[in-house]
Amino acid sequence: MTGSTKGALLQRDGKRYAVVTRMPAGIVTPDDLEKIARIGRKYRVPMLKITSGQRFALIGLEPGDVADVFQELGPLAQPESAPCVKFVQACLGTEMCRYGNQDSIGLARALEERFRDQTFPAKIKIGVSGCQRCCGESQIRDLGIMGTNRGWTVFFGGNAGRKARIGDIVASDLTAAEVMDCAGRLLEYYQRNAHAKERTARFIERIGMETLKSELLTLLPYIQIEKVS
Repeated sequence: MTGSTKGALLQRDGKRYAVVTRMPAGIVTPDDLEKIARIGRKYRVPMLKITSGQRFALIGLEPGDVADVFQELGPLAQPESAPCVKFVQACLGTEMCRYGNQDSIGLARALEERFRDQTFPAKIKIGVSGCQRCCGESQIRDLGIMGTNRGWTVFFGGNAGRKARIGDIVASDLTAAEVMDCAGRLLEYYQRNAHAKERTARFIERIGMETLKSELLTLLPYIQIEKVS
């Protein structure tokens, strides 16, 4: 595998690459940090950057070093061969934050475990917030989950790109188990019906939220789907 750049991101100069770690909910251990620092020194990585998705980017790698960096990072970074869940970010939730209504870290980890190996028509970004302050950026992610004192609210079709979009509310006052089921149904529907490379924001704009809701009502009869104004 030496010399392969599979899974790395070609940089602006068209010569060097970046490798991005995978850290569910943005949680790292001292051992993780020491490993990243050691690799950064060993390969003389020009820049280590914390991304908006709570990951580390090792930027400016020479092509011949990419495969070795992936190998040394191990579970912290695996090459991606198809559109997938890029990250699941989360705020502190009830772990530390005094404002947290729901356990955002626990739910984020469960979502990462459930969807990390699945392939989608385009990349998926997930944000989980433990309260309505939305520090997990839930409303601008493909799949967003926000906690209240009554349960979880699920958003779908958010985007923070060039054509920003606030996600539509799909359901409110859910338990964690209901969120996992709802998320699975939403992403399965997206897998079946979206065009290749079509992000969820553009997908919802094309088909309309009412179409999605009518489909989900037959699959999730226990959820009261709210009317979107």
